[in-house]
Amino acid sequence: MNMIKNTELPESYPCQDCQAGIVRPRYLTYFTWLNEELITVPNFPAWICDVCGKREYDQRAISWLSMLLNPNTGRRPEYGKNSERPRHQGDNAPPAAK
Repeated sequence: MNMIKNTELPESYPCQDCQAGIVRPRYLTYFTWLNEELITVPNFPAWICDVCGKREYDQRAISWLSMLLNPNTGRRPEYGKNSERPRHQGDNAPPAAK
């Protein structure tokens, strides 16, 4: 998880929700459910308003975490009986007859 910690967060900006606070970058513990299991991720990048407390999570980090938690990550795609395998650009052969 150090990849996220080393990422520099942009400067602060005015809160769009309360119009009074300043949203500042912070690292916090992110919680999410995966099926019936609680997953915690320490040092997760987020921006938090110092007045209303609104949190916005880093979208790049959310995407990265979603990919890591995806049960199909690292597996080859499975093709059903009725589906064709995707062809590579160099394949000029017609699909097999059924």
